[in-house]
Amino acid sequence: MATITRKNLGSHKLPTTAPYGTATTLHYQVATDATGAVVNADSTSAVASGDVVRLGILPAGMRLDDAKTLVSTGWTATITGKLGFAYVDGVDSTDVPQDDDYFGTGITIATAGRYAASNTAVRPVVLPKDAYLTLTTAVAANAKASQTDVLVNVTHVGVA
Repeated sequence: MATITRKNLGSHKLPTTAPYGTATTLHYQVATDATGAVVNADSTSAVASGDVVRLGILPAGMRLDDAKTLVSTGWTATITGKLGFAYVDGVDSTDVPQDDDYFGTGITIATAGRYAASNTAVRPVVLPKDAYLTLTTAVAANAKASQTDVLVNVTHVGVA
C-alpha cells in the first residue's frame, strides 16, 4: 500500500467571518493518466488496490458536514474507494481520531456518477489541526485515465 500525494496541495484560504455565514464547499480533484497514475503527484506508478491518495488539505477549525464524490470519467472496472481524513502531522487526536472512511466506503469510483457521503455512523467533527482528505482505493489497480472531483461541505467554527 503506497501513499500518493498530489503536488501543490496548499491550503484553502478561508475568511474567519463572513457577512453570510461561515459555511463553504471545498473542491478537490484527482485525475489519472492513461497508465493509471495520479496526474501531478509525487508518484508516477499506477494507483494500486489499497493505495491512499492525498487529495488536498482540510484546514483546522473546520466542521466536516458532508461530502459528494463526482466521478466524470470512471477508474478501471470494479475499483471502489473510501473517503476520509488523516492528519498532516501524522499524529492522531484522541478527541477527533483520524478516519479513513469518515465520508464513506465502497464508493463506486469505477463508474461515472454522483455519490453522496454514505457513512451514517458518524457525527460532525471539528478538525483540531490540518488534515489530508484521503481516497483509499480497493479491489483492483487502476490502468486508465479518470477524473474524480470531491466536494466537501464545511463550516468554519475555529479550533477549540
